[in-house]
Amino acid sequence: MARAGLTPERLIRAGAELADEVGFDQVTVSALARRFDVKAASLYSHVKSSRDLKTRITLFALEELADRVSDVLAGRAGKDALVAFAGAYRDYAREHPGRYDATRLRLDSEMAAASAGVRHAQMTRALLRAYHLAEPEQTHAVRMLGSVFHGYISLELAGGFSHTEVDSQESWLWTLDSLDALLRNQGGS
Repeated sequence: MARAGLTPERLIRAGAELADEVGFDQVTVSALARRFDVKAASLYSHVKSSRDLKTRITLFALEELADRVSDVLAGRAGKDALVAFAGAYRDYAREHPGRYDATRLRLDSEMAAASAGVRHAQMTRALLRAYHLAEPEQTHAVRMLGSVFHGYISLELAGGFSHTEVDSQESWLWTLDSLDALLRNQGGS
């Protein structure tokens, strides 16, 4: 019998909070059980394994981040949309570093296709409409933006930009200005 009050939803949310505290790589069924002061075996009626737990945290984080990005994109276009989109990712990573790491867990193709990851790609393509990019340039741009945002955010969170006097916010804004100029040039807008 499942312990009273423990539900898959509650466990996944607690797992996401644990990821933010100790790092996504450190999340296991055993670590989560300690948080609830129960034996790990009592959680297996809700999650199959640590991999299943991590996958569910990934799906939760992808959905949470997609909702946040969707909210900031509403009514925006062009550079304004680009800055809002990028800022939502960066803010989420700063507020929820473990969940942000979870969004990069590799999912099998069927699960990925059913996840909010699809919404992320759709929103990226939506913000690119103002730049008038045709295929294959639009796909290149989606990949470039994802690479730049994730790379910058990961380096910043790891302290990679703390060794110079130039504020990372200045570099972030310079990067977004440069991306906007590049996309406008590529699309002819």
